[in-house]
Amino acid sequence: MTTRLNPITTPRHVLRAEKARRNKEAALNAFIGKKAEIDEMLARLQSLSDDHFNCHPDEVGWAMVGTLEHYASLLKRITDSAFGEGEHAR
Repeated sequence: MTTRLNPITTPRHVLRAEKARRNKEAALNAFIGKKAEIDEMLARLQSLSDDHFNCHPDEVGWAMVGTLEHYASLLKRITDSAFGEGEHAR
């Protein structure tokens, strides 16, 4: 149960500290939620890759190569950003 501080009787520095604590807690919860989203997407991509992107070897053609090239370019943008590589080099 959360106790609400009375803004009239509580010193300002205590109110600011409590607001900062709640803000940090909210940011942590949002971070964990976004990380879970990413983990789910990565797991789905890994599963799709393990299944050869739902493409039987007899069905492979240049269209599928183009599709994978597109996927790879999008993932490269992400990894370049995450690792400070490519156009995001530091």
